[in-house]
Amino acid sequence: MINISTQPFGTLSDGRTVTKYTLVNDSGMQVGIIDYGCAVQSITAPDKNGDLRDVALGYDNAQGYEKGSCYIGAFVGRYANRIGGARFSLNSKTYQLQKNDGENHLHGTFSHRLFEGIIKDNSVVFPFVSLPSEEGYPGTLTGEVVYRLTDDNALEIEYTSTADEDTVVNLTNHTYFDLNGQDGADILNHTLKMNADGFTQLNAEQIPTGKIISAAGTPFDFCEEKAIGADFFSDDPQLRLAKGYDHNMVLNGNKGELKLIAVAKSPISGIVLTALTTEPGVQFYTGNFLHEDSAPCGKGGIKYPRFGGFCLEAQGFPNAVNLPEFPDSTLRKGKTYHQKTVYRFSVEPTK
Repeated sequence: MINISTQPFGTLSDGRTVTKYTLVNDSGMQVGIIDYGCAVQSITAPDKNGDLRDVALGYDNAQGYEKGSCYIGAFVGRYANRIGGARFSLNSKTYQLQKNDGENHLHGTFSHRLFEGIIKDNSVVFPFVSLPSEEGYPGTLTGEVVYRLTDDNALEIEYTSTADEDTVVNLTNHTYFDLNGQDGADILNHTLKMNADGFTQLNAEQIPTGKIISAAGTPFDFCEEKAIGADFFSDDPQLRLAKGYDHNMVLNGNKGELKLIAVAKSPISGIVLTALTTEPGVQFYTGNFLHEDSAPCGKGGIKYPRFGGFCLEAQGFPNAVNLPEFPDSTLRKGKTYHQKTVYRFSVEPTK
């Protein structure tokens, strides 16, 4: 049985009211979603002692999300991650997008929009419409993102969309996890095992080149469980380029099938995160610029430090619109885009 309630979450600078939706299951797990950016504001899960810990970074009010620059918890689109040169060609026509990351396009504008939520069964549904004039993409994109809490302590996020002409789409969620709870420390002591044998190479502007590098024998090898910080300060050129992990990991398995992304664990809380997705890739990011966030502080007055959270952003490959060797991110008129990601929480068994 899932209980869903709503609470005011403050106002934006233009006076619009933001609402928080709180989903609670019978075991006491809670998920908070706000309608600004459809952001995951909190995930409160039981630890090894049965106490509840909030394992998602966030802000205490609406203006934190409005001022923040790190996409904390946000619904990201129309196209997650980076598009080189902020342009691409489709059907022999070139489209110029917003340049919001140097000369490149990053994530889009969904993270800073106010949506309208609908409570439906054990879910909160946020319909959306994205016009071509808003970001430069072709076609009007219509869809919804659904946040669902289950009785087995899983947050399921499901995305569907259609377009009135051929376009490109790549949607994800940008939650930062700290399985220790809101402790204001880094996450380098977390362990991680990932279902990925390779990652996409980046150029100097962090744009994928089209080359896939084998993770074996590199700091990106998480095929066996190890601490996130185990190889973090090695001299690997890709790691140094991004100032930490900020790479698209190539998942094993087929696009469209629900498969394992990774299993992450906190040695302090005993909380285990098991993530799954239908997408071909996941952006593994270690909060390399959290300390530069333009919001004054996070929840509870904490100023999140560098490496204060990690993201597992299930996605199509970044810059795939310009790299035909990558999985196609085109959404054809009359077809439906569908993506599902699951974040399931449990506790490490006592040895």
